[in-house]
Amino acid sequence: MFRRLATLIVGIGLATVAVPSGIAGAVSCAAPLPQGSDRVALDPADSVDRIDNPFLPMPPGAAWTYRETDPEGSRQRVRVSVTSRTRSILGIDAVVVHDKVTARGELVENTFDWYAQDACGNVWYMGENTKEYEHGVVVSTTGSWEAGVEGAQAGVIMPADPEVGLAYRQEYLAGEAEDAAEILSLDEQAQVPFGHVRDAVLVKEFTPLHPRLVEYKLYAKGVGMVLAIAVSGGSDREELVDLDLPAA
Repeated sequence: MFRRLATLIVGIGLATVAVPSGIAGAVSCAAPLPQGSDRVALDPADSVDRIDNPFLPMPPGAAWTYRETDPEGSRQRVRVSVTSRTRSILGIDAVVVHDKVTARGELVENTFDWYAQDACGNVWYMGENTKEYEHGVVVSTTGSWEAGVEGAQAGVIMPADPEVGLAYRQEYLAGEAEDAAEILSLDEQAQVPFGHVRDAVLVKEFTPLHPRLVEYKLYAKGVGMVLAIAVSGGSDREELVDLDLPAA
């Protein structure tokens, strides 16, 4: 599996150009990324059809398998797969990504995330439809949101040009989804079941809704997220076990 690290950079790229502060029209790639409750206007005319950000590639058919372990040693299996489907959000054909969490074979969470990449290379998070389960029954849909619905705003999940100190909003629905992130480093390394990665981007994720919760995530070029560690408010660890790629 580790050999894929050297061969995974593939041509992809679904996109949307975003205009911070609600100003419509063409935008420079130097425009600031959204913060907090900033409004953004996404121009469908500037969209492309696939996602090829080097640190978060999403070719249709790709699938990542993660192992998540909590402090008590309980494990969950997380399967993230890029579908061939799209969802029209604000006139943009966002890629549908299926995120399925199981524990001992039982469904724990079932989520459909929607992503789009702008012409500059930023990957935007357009929303999600999430359901949590207990014994096969849906017990919560908290965290579900869609850009443009009930005041929700899209956010950036991976910048086109990560730089240390760069901070940005990942999602926004007041009181429900207010995740933010900051780039901490560009040259980290990690050992996970998938293999050893170098020159990874380290991202700090946090939310004003739960100030004590802080998570660090590592993204490897051509691979995507390889490791997530809760560093405050918990100590869960999620690590990449396997990566399946579509045939070239």
